[in-house]
Amino acid sequence: MSCGLELQGRRIVLGLSGGIACYKSAELVRLLTKAGASVQVVMTEAAQQFITPVTMQALSGHPVYTDQWDAREPNNMAHINLTRGADAIVIAPASADCIARLAHGRADDLLSLTCLARPWGAAEGRCPLLVAPAMNREMWAHPATQRNVAQVIADGAIVLGPDRGDQACGEVGDGRMLEPADLFEEIVAAFQPKALAGKRVLVTAGPTFEAIDPVRGITNLSSGKMGFAIARAAREAGAEVTLVAGPVALPTPRGVTRVDVRSARQMLEAVLPRAPQHDVFVATAAVADWRPATLSEHKIKKEGKKLAPTFELVENPDILATVAALPDRPYCVGFAAESENLLAHARAKLERKKVPLVVGNLGPATFGRDDNALLIVDAQGHRPLPADGSTADKLTLARELVREIAARIAPHSA
Repeated sequence: MSCGLELQGRRIVLGLSGGIACYKSAELVRLLTKAGASVQVVMTEAAQQFITPVTMQALSGHPVYTDQWDAREPNNMAHINLTRGADAIVIAPASADCIARLAHGRADDLLSLTCLARPWGAAEGRCPLLVAPAMNREMWAHPATQRNVAQVIADGAIVLGPDRGDQACGEVGDGRMLEPADLFEEIVAAFQPKALAGKRVLVTAGPTFEAIDPVRGITNLSSGKMGFAIARAAREAGAEVTLVAGPVALPTPRGVTRVDVRSARQMLEAVLPRAPQHDVFVATAAVADWRPATLSEHKIKKEGKKLAPTFELVENPDILATVAALPDRPYCVGFAAESENLLAHARAKLERKKVPLVVGNLGPATFGRDDNALLIVDAQGHRPLPADGSTADKLTLARELVREIAARIAPHSA
């Protein structure tokens, strides 16, 4: 899920060290530039054995730097000029040798020299370093590499990955570079304010499915997109996030722990023991209010029947109200998906379930869509999100809502 030009105006230095994963870096450049970033590529001599500077120049739209003695710079100091004004340095792929150079502060090629020369101390003008390891599984597991990784993290770098899977050498294990889409998501997350750092957030998303027989059931049109966006935004804000998802076919946001459920009772069973261990509970899921009282063992057949079958309904547990009534409850945020009288219904839900915040939206107008318009309702009043009453993509709204929640729980955290 993307919200368009997420990196508009950002200047990123992308470093490539030697490794077959360089082929993924071409797609990463495309994703970064498509999101509005200006990408300046720096390649080591080894990287040029796997992909050409011509390719990276064509994709980035900028000349590629490969030599610390590059005379194109008026002062012949590419390692200085590249990082001044840059928003981040991303090394993808970062080989074992590259990580060792970073750990030991070596500066004998342009990429390591550039990393050493970047502004890293004061917050103002600081240029973060993001490192995406890529190497054979044995190289990754070697104690020397693990020591070097621990050192670069201690020095302030952010290590992205690695992934586990098939490797170019034919072996299988840890050491694969993250896929370009995953790296892109991590880079975007690195730029988000960490308003929920140290917090734990529990989110429910999607519909529930209440079985009538082995093949039929009661459900609704919720796509889960808003809840998944909130989970991603909370993780971007520094929180440890658990996502309890109904039956939806959406990819799990990076870094989020996912628990799949089907029915309302299963969702309650997943949420209730976890809720006291979290600081925030966001009940985005569209939970079915009713379920059949009994489940038919076999598919209900229509052959020879003149009348449609009937069945009794019983009320499902109220997950939000149950969590809100816990003695050690988290900060609870409810969602109200309505078809009419949004404010009245949202305020009634706020009071009935005794929660501090309810977020309303017109469900039929937004189910399945990538955009939405929200109404924030609390005891003091209400206001639209976005503020101008228009619509926005769900990830943008999720980030705004996460900032809203963070501001509300801050006094309780002090």
